[in-house]
Amino acid sequence: MRISTKPSSSCSHQVYLSPGLHNLLTTRRGRLGLLFTAAAVIGAVAIGGRIYGQHLAHEDMLERDRALHQLETESQKLERQSADQAGAVAVLQTKLTQTQEQLDKLVPSTDTYRIDPNKSVVVGAGQLTLGLVGLPKSDGVTINVNGKQYSAAAGDVIRVADDVPCKVVVQSFDVFNATVTASCSEPKTH
Repeated sequence: MRISTKPSSSCSHQVYLSPGLHNLLTTRRGRLGLLFTAAAVIGAVAIGGRIYGQHLAHEDMLERDRALHQLETESQKLERQSADQAGAVAVLQTKLTQTQEQLDKLVPSTDTYRIDPNKSVVVGAGQLTLGLVGLPKSDGVTINVNGKQYSAAAGDVIRVADDVPCKVVVQSFDVFNATVTASCSEPKTH
């Protein structure tokens, strides 16, 4: 079939359509069929896209769940390791403290002495004799320095100026002993 249009201008247009396409485009039934076909194709593409999208989303969710499970397992493993290490550090700290206490008993720090009640020690190259008189009290101790008694609390300084100027500092005390530092300076020559 041949359709021609004659415009008001001198140009003429001719369009050639097959009879089936002509019926499809020009009849009401053909246009409805074309509309339903287009709607069916669009619906099929939409449904197919949704199903494919759900499949991809499901795969992503499975991958995410696997990653979360792996992270939870690793987190629990790290927490166990951290707890084990904390326990090991506590044990080592206790051993270190005990070893340091034993070392301090055997080799006290320079000029630091632990004095037991009613006992004395000679310090400062034999220039001082220090003794703890009785048990320490809650507010202080009584220290005998070269035969003279001094009452002192932790941090107090006792200055002794016999032949050689010396100083005794009460570091700490408990109900069993006292820890003091003692040092003497060289005598001044005139």
